[in-house]
Amino acid sequence: YAWDANEEYLFKAMVAFAMRRYSSKSTTQISNVLLCNVTDRVSFWFVVTDSAKNVTTVPGSEVEAAIRMNRNRINGAFLLNDKTLQFLKISSTISPPVEPSTPVWLIVFGVVLCLTVAGIIFLIVQGIQRRKKKNKESSDTENLEEKCEVTVTIENGIPCETLDLKAGHINGVYAADDERFASL
Repeated sequence: YAWDANEEYLFKAMVAFAMRRYSSKSTTQISNVLLCNVTDRVSFWFVVTDSAKNVTTVPGSEVEAAIRMNRNRINGAFLLNDKTLQFLKISSTISPPVEPSTPVWLIVFGVVLCLTVAGIIFLIVQGIQRRKKKNKESSDTENLEEKCEVTVTIENGIPCETLDLKAGHINGVYAADDERFASL
């Protein structure tokens, strides 16, 4: 970055602009901004003098507040940002990037692991509930079958045999005819 008289004039103008904007009653001129100890690495310090009395300086707190309020305009004028244009004793306007205490990949891994464990637990609980429901249904049908075997129904005054639901019922009419048909 080439620092020459034109860049120095622009910096003074931006500081004068910031001071005028900060205190609307002030009539700070470019000549009121003094640069001192300018080095080749573009490092210097500056003071702003009072326009009424060219001898007294403006308090540092006012200059800091003015620069803090107009820092984005100063950075924009030099096409720089808070990392490249640094004012000592004036905090930057951009907050430093926040780094989480734990790495992002570890957080993602933890979430995926928790979801997997929750899914496995859900499937196990659901399987246990199905098994209990199935056992309950099968015990209910066994109780009904036992009740059906014990009870004899009477229709038209004639007792009827109940079907043996466990063993099944074979119709005797077709028992002899099984040998006539060829197997498929």
